[in-house]
Amino acid sequence: MAGKRDYYEVLGIEKSAAQDDIKRAFRKLAFQYHPDRNKEPEAEEKFKEISEAYAVLSDAEKKQQYDMFGHAGISGRYSTEDIFRGANFRDIFTEFGFGDDILSRIFGGIFGSGFGGFQQQRNGPQRGHDLETRIEVTLEQAATGTEVEITLNRLKKCSSCDGSGAEPGSNLKTCPTCNGSGRIQRRTQSLFGQMIRVTTCNQCEGRGKIPEVVCRTCGGNGLEEGRTRLNVRVPQGMEDGTQLILRGQGEDGPYGGPAGDLYVSVRVKPHPYLIRRDRDIIYEAEINFAQAALGTSITVPTLNGDKPLKVPSGTQSGEILRMRGDGMPTRLGKGDQLVHINVVVPKRLNRKQRELIEKLGEEFGSGVKKRAWWWR
Repeated sequence: MAGKRDYYEVLGIEKSAAQDDIKRAFRKLAFQYHPDRNKEPEAEEKFKEISEAYAVLSDAEKKQQYDMFGHAGISGRYSTEDIFRGANFRDIFTEFGFGDDILSRIFGGIFGSGFGGFQQQRNGPQRGHDLETRIEVTLEQAATGTEVEITLNRLKKCSSCDGSGAEPGSNLKTCPTCNGSGRIQRRTQSLFGQMIRVTTCNQCEGRGKIPEVVCRTCGGNGLEEGRTRLNVRVPQGMEDGTQLILRGQGEDGPYGGPAGDLYVSVRVKPHPYLIRRDRDIIYEAEINFAQAALGTSITVPTLNGDKPLKVPSGTQSGEILRMRGDGMPTRLGKGDQLVHINVVVPKRLNRKQRELIEKLGEEFGSGVKKRAWWWR
């Protein structure tokens, strides 16, 4: 990410800036560097830079990634298309009387339907909407990897018209409103005089064609509701809260457009005995003081089933025994299972137990060994 300036520096704000401050800063700079107003050679590049900074910092999830990992956290997780997805530029641009197709003009064709309120500015199919869902897996499944079957309600290509929007047996015709261009021009008055705004045709929605007879199944948009079953592959070592992206598994686009993506949030259910800490697995084991003094063997639950663990004689309460390789697998290798030993002292003793412990106490003696302060 060499050469990229800090997003906060680009907008001239502090890292603690609130969303209103971020929007206010972008509004000011957008007015200053908008290519429809500023004809300086560097204005367009400046406008690109501030638009990207605003798209990231105005989105809570992207902002968190950037604050934690910098530009690497954005480029490593989001494509250029994903960076701008969901950012709302329309309100700010129309406030100044600017055309809302500016990002399509300077960034190219990545701004299709669903991008911050922008619609497709060119003829052709539109991209479908993204979908979100959540799945749950056990800690053991997260460790080994698994497949989870899900059922989604989503818009799919119409089975009657095959996505064209025209009733079977009829054809598409040139849109009379835009004469097949998919765009219409509107003259508006702004602070800088009369301006021409190019917007998507509201009759054909940018296609340039409309059906002679609207499909009765889908109402003309080429889509119908349906249920879909998918198998979601959860890689081994998955952490709670991780988001998987299934490209092309969102809703189909209208008029035969490409499908959106499916975002799957993974929740790892709490385990009754084990706790994950990064690559390691934590387990609390209780033994009595006789077992601690003499040593023993206990059975410990792990991600791969119950396993025996030898507890050495003289083990103290609070000691940690390590089971190497029984932790969570990650890209850095497998972790360990850490068994925290808790020596339980009984609160109540029967007569025989008391007698035996009293005799043991006599054998140990009643003296208390003194240690210097530096020993602690």
